[in-house]
Amino acid sequence: MRATRLAALTLTVLVGLSVGCKNNTVDKSGFKSALNTYYKGQQDCLWASPQKFPAQADTSNDEQTKGYDALVDAGLLTRASAEKKRFLVGSKQVNNYDISAKGRSTWTPDQTQPGYGNFCLGHPEVVSVDSYIPADPNASQYTVNYRYGITSVPDWANTTEMKTAYPRIVRQSSGASTGTATLTKSNDGWQVSNVQPTPATEGGQ
Repeated sequence: MRATRLAALTLTVLVGLSVGCKNNTVDKSGFKSALNTYYKGQQDCLWASPQKFPAQADTSNDEQTKGYDALVDAGLLTRASAEKKRFLVGSKQVNNYDISAKGRSTWTPDQTQPGYGNFCLGHPEVVSVDSYIPADPNASQYTVNYRYGITSVPDWANTTEMKTAYPRIVRQSSGASTGTATLTKSNDGWQVSNVQPTPATEGGQ
């Protein structure tokens, strides 16, 4: 009888410890899922702001032409040489760039500015939830620090030429971008607000 009572007591203690451990652990997968739902509604694009096409660039200015030329090599832009006359000082060679037929299928137009748009890489996905505060497993609101990136870069962007011309692609696809967000518990699950990406992810090319 004593042995039976001892076994029952031991089982009760083990169950209690198991429940206690479970209650003292925050389920980070819930944070990750909520953040990924938030990011599904966003596109990460080649340029930090919409660009206008047709566009023109001075052939002697590598900073102007290298990005466009990489897009020409990728088949998303067309390029035509031209001579631009300048008042009283002769003329200069320029390249005229426009969106190709292939590029049109990838181009995301800006609905508020005719002629403007972007080539988008996809939506970000959270790679890991690194930390959160408070440590209280029963809190209804947390500040969460995480890493994210574009996990599947389209083929046209995944070339050496494109990555050299647009280091932004490398940053966005590395999975090393970091962010901080507030997650609040609701009847519909975790709600995401106050998302603050690191400044490095918001640069231009």
